[in-house]
This record gives sequence, structure tokens and C-alpha cells, in this order.
Amino acid sequence: MPRYHMQRTEREITDPAAIETILKEGVYATLAMARGSEPYLVTMNYGYDPDERALHFHCANEGLKLAFLRENPVVCGTVVNDRGYLDGKCSHAFSSAVFWGHVEFIEDEAGKREALACAIDHLEADAEEMRRRLLAPARTFEGVTLFRVVIDEITGKAGN
Repeated sequence: MPRYHMQRTEREITDPAAIETILKEGVYATLAMARGSEPYLVTMNYGYDPDERALHFHCANEGLKLAFLRENPVVCGTVVNDRGYLDGKCSHAFSSAVFWGHVEFIEDEAGKREALACAIDHLEADAEEMRRRLLAPARTFEGVTLFRVVIDEITGKAGN
């Protein structure tokens, strides 16, 4: 499906490394999904894996987002690095990435451990301590669903 071109081309980020930095520095991604003609939007924290070109998410085993994603695994999402409103300039300092991709559910325990480790490494200042606590060898992951969004296409934009 052809995408619309960016209206403010002077704000477009075309450097892949700069777009990747947005994903590495971000904390939350907002995912848009649909089933039939019904839209749904959810914001979640994530872990970014540049080798897989994927964002890893975790959630409970049941819920509306899972019903949507299982019916239609195609998503669009955004990560925004907000540097704040510029008072007196009627403007905002930010960088953002909009991505299109598809969801892959992670079913095996080793894959779940890797996905959760990715999120821990991405979000935690003391990742080793959290890895010890949350990825203990005896720990099982029956109570959590892990999935990745593999990025098929991505664009970037920045303001001020």
C-alpha cells in the first residue's frame, strides 16, 4: 500500500542511524491495530532489538489487544522522544519514528527469556540485577505473553 509523502520534508529524518537512535532511546511505543473496521490503540513499554529490527512487548495472556493481534497481526506504531513544548514559540521539540510491521508471538520458553531480557536491557538502569530477579532459571512464563513487532517499514520526523 503506498504511503503518503511527508508534508514537511525539512522535518523528515532520512538517516537510518538517527531513526534507530529514536527506537533505542524511546521508552513507550503506541501500537495501532484493527480487526474488521474496528480500530484499537495501545501504548506499551518495549525492548528494541536492532539485530532483529524488532520491538519486544509483554502483556497478560488475555485481553483486547491480543484478540485484535491474533485476528490481524499487521500493526502501525510510533515512538516519540518528547523534549518538551517550546513556550512562546507555539512549537514542540521532538523526534519520532512511525513504523509498520507485523506481530510474531513468541511461544517457546527460550524465546520468551530472550524477549524479556531485551526489554530489561532496554529499560533498566541496572539490567543485571533485574535479569537475575526476573530471568531466574526456575522461573516459568506461563502467565505472560511475549510478542515482537518486526519492522517492515519506518520513517522519522523531528521538530525544533
